[in-house]
Amino acid sequence: MKNSAQNNFSGKNRKQPKNNYDPNYVSKNKTSSRKNDRFSIDSLKNRGNTNFDESKKNKINLKYLKTSKPINRSNLKASSKSQEINNELLNKKKFDDWIWGKHSVYEALISKRTINRIWCTSEIFSSEKFYILLKDLKSKGVLIEEVSWNRLSQLTFGASHQGVALQLACSKTISLDKLIDFSKRNSSNPIILALDGITDPHNVGAIIRSAEAFDCKGIVIPQRRSAGLTGTVAKVAAGALEHLPVSRVINLNRALDELKKNGFIVIGLSGDGKISISKFNERSPMVVIVGAEDKGISLLTQKKCDFLLKIPLKGKTSSLNASVAAAISLFHLTSK
Repeated sequence: MKNSAQNNFSGKNRKQPKNNYDPNYVSKNKTSSRKNDRFSIDSLKNRGNTNFDESKKNKINLKYLKTSKPINRSNLKASSKSQEINNELLNKKKFDDWIWGKHSVYEALISKRTINRIWCTSEIFSSEKFYILLKDLKSKGVLIEEVSWNRLSQLTFGASHQGVALQLACSKTISLDKLIDFSKRNSSNPIILALDGITDPHNVGAIIRSAEAFDCKGIVIPQRRSAGLTGTVAKVAAGALEHLPVSRVINLNRALDELKKNGFIVIGLSGDGKISISKFNERSPMVVIVGAEDKGISLLTQKKCDFLLKIPLKGKTSSLNASVAAAISLFHLTSK
């Protein structure tokens, strides 16, 4: 009896029921969800348990911290660097001659300020406030470009443009008719220079400087595919722009037809020309067309030319810079 009692009631063999409220009991089931872990912790706290295992609590909290997404410091550095680059570009791009915003642009338009180019969204162009003004400027040779809102934000580096921006011109332009009258009134055999596809403002400024130096009577610049009369052009021209009339035309080929009707012969400078400029002896009002160094004069414009002249080169260099070619040609044509 003694032995059986010991066997039946010994601490080793007696089955102890698990107490769900035991403060020292924590489930060891590794497959339990995080939600259940949190629920267990909260339930224990709510029941006023002050003996909860703090180390276990810290382990669970650490597990949640590890699963959270860390801050990518490389992305922060890249974003900061990108912002610095934008600020640097903004500082390099001179906006002294730019105006944006509906009210500012409108005041510039009605004040008759000289304008080089306008960018606007389709909503602004078709609006009652701007449509007539913009249409009138377009007929006078001002380049008006319809762009998207995002494109305009890129051009102004995120400024509050309200859908419209413009660039002022450094000099006034005149109509082609006025340029023709002016040139004939001041010379019996005037020379007018026309630019075809020269988009580099430094080249345009240098050409204007040479043209004024060799007594050209004016410059014809197409509305598209050409740099306008920007601050860079004026600076490179070194004051020549103030003494040389400029006509900005919508279509260069139509302008050449109009010049022909008024007695001008059209001369194109081309590496493929059959006549050396040093042997050209025509004496009459003429228009000299200068094209870009890489593309030259367009094929359609070449068909409008009465003569294609070339500058003979003796070295291995196959072409000249547009401004250099213009200066050499004007020297030959005005010295005869």
